[in-house]
Amino acid sequence: MKTYDFSKGKRGAVLPLPPGKERITIRLDRDILDYFRDQVERAGGGNYQTVINNVLRDYIEGKKSVPGLEDTLRRVIREELRKVS
Repeated sequence: MKTYDFSKGKRGAVLPLPPGKERITIRLDRDILDYFRDQVERAGGGNYQTVINNVLRDYIEGKKSVPGLEDTLRRVIREELRKVS
């Protein structure tokens, strides 16, 4: 039977966090996690947590448009332009 010596072991994360990152606990719906894990698998690998982070960043930075907003704005602008023509 093998024995292991943990007398010099250190408690905490095995890998240090990269600068600017913070370890948290978050509860997400299983179907959301399944979606992101599937996306990573289809892309050939990677880290689903990084993908979730990127999606949240895109949302915060306004890179994702609100569905239908562009069409609505175009319609309103056309209507207003007709009024002044």
